[in-house]
Amino acid sequence: MKHKLILLVAVFALLIAACAPDATEAPAEPIPAETNKLNVIVSIVPQKYFVERIGGDLVNVSVMVQAGESPATYEPKPEQMVELTKAAAYVSIGVPFEKSWLEKFQAANPNMKMVDTTQGVERIATPDGGLNPHIWLSPSLVKIQSETIYNALVELDPAHEADYKSNLDAFIKDIDALDAEIRATLEKTASKKFIVFHPAWGYFARDYGLQEIPIEVGGQEPSAQELAKLITMAKDENIKVVFVQPEFSQEDAQTIAKEIGGEVLAINSLSPDWLANLQKVAETFAAVLNQ
Repeated sequence: MKHKLILLVAVFALLIAACAPDATEAPAEPIPAETNKLNVIVSIVPQKYFVERIGGDLVNVSVMVQAGESPATYEPKPEQMVELTKAAAYVSIGVPFEKSWLEKFQAANPNMKMVDTTQGVERIATPDGGLNPHIWLSPSLVKIQSETIYNALVELDPAHEADYKSNLDAFIKDIDALDAEIRATLEKTASKKFIVFHPAWGYFARDYGLQEIPIEVGGQEPSAQELAKLITMAKDENIKVVFVQPEFSQEDAQTIAKEIGGEVLAINSLSPDWLANLQKVAETFAAVLNQ
């Protein structure tokens, strides 16, 4: 892994040098003339949905971490580093891989605006002393993120402020409707506790009166003793479903499900259709928690 990282950094350095503007050249334009769109790069797939809802046809959005890949362990590809040199903005969200790479992204394109959508968001502390990054799974927190994205787009492209504002207002209206729908779906569930492999749903659970019980804690799979405790707890609480996500191992989830006579169900925290996905997840939780 160390040699791979050194090689990547060396390749990026060459790419940056090759792409660096001559001292006599003007700075890169925020809106490329050939596309008349803002090139925006985001960390994860749901952010693409957010930026496109606000930017509409005025933005071209690329994603770092593709479907099926983990934001915890991702390493950007050389071609993505090249793409960064053409971007007007990078929109971060606080996922783990950003800690190692955001400074490198900025170095690849000093003119690129760095947009931190964790601004104004109160985050949940994790057992290992960090901060829960899954703020895109709370509709109320997505409203805050959307305001940050809107302000950044207006700063880069003030001529289209009215378009961005209209799109933002429509998105906020949809978020409010989604929030009301999820509350109605989950408010009368018989049980409030659910088991999930990766602790992605803490904000969602907090918002809607549920309790997330993760198998993985602090990025670590459980010991045999911890696994036994989870199985006992699941039996005591009559929990029959263990939720998993496509990016993570299902082995421990399958072990627990077998021991409790239950099943494993997949829910996606990184769906490209954020709004429809949260509707579906709420309906899935309601069906399981009412068993």
